[in-house]
Amino acid sequence: MQTIFIKIISAVVILLMIWSCNSEKSKDLAIPHTKTKNTVAAKPIKKIPEKLIKGADSIDRKNTVPFLQAFGKENLETKVKLKTRFGNIVIQLYNETPLHRANFIFLSKVGYFDTTCFYRVVPDFIIQGGDSERPKTLRYRNRYSNYRVPAEFHPNLKHQYGAVAAARDWENNPSKESNPFEFYIVQNKQGAHHLDGEHTVFGQVISGFSVIDKIANLKAGSDEWPLNDVFIKVEVLD
Repeated sequence: MQTIFIKIISAVVILLMIWSCNSEKSKDLAIPHTKTKNTVAAKPIKKIPEKLIKGADSIDRKNTVPFLQAFGKENLETKVKLKTRFGNIVIQLYNETPLHRANFIFLSKVGYFDTTCFYRVVPDFIIQGGDSERPKTLRYRNRYSNYRVPAEFHPNLKHQYGAVAAARDWENNPSKESNPFEFYIVQNKQGAHHLDGEHTVFGQVISGFSVIDKIANLKAGSDEWPLNDVFIKVEVLD
């Protein structure tokens, strides 16, 4: 009798462990997050000398808001085109999120996004871009000190189909500051409204929805990184 009881207890414990793992996996799929491809690490890049990052385009954690405010006043564009091997995606950026709009235009104009790719695809959820394993991408991120952009939540800007929003760290980030480099596009036609109020929505796709679908349905590894990279070239329109 005791042996049967022990077997029952063991089976219950195993079932609870399986349920916990599946629950964590589902939670992870529902969160756009910063991510590094699980592969051989690139060679360490030496830190760029301070004198090389003190130019007119130098932005860091200390001057993020005033820098983006000033840049935004001088650069009023609100539309960009993301060029990929599957076609183009045109995005309308919102003036209601001025810091995020200025940040995206800034990184586009300095060439950062042209070194990146869509590195995460989750069908019926999102495609996520703004990073790569290229050494040049890492140099850009090093140069700009991995600053963060303050959250800019707006009641009328939701995670609808084609919404463009900023990825962010979920740990040790109570103010929900955005990662300036990484963004995602909602591919689910029903939206992803569980993320409203969690990530800043700063733009909307106005053309290229079929391109988004093609990218979202690419074969990917267990880390959700497409087996064949989808690199990005960004053109600032107007």
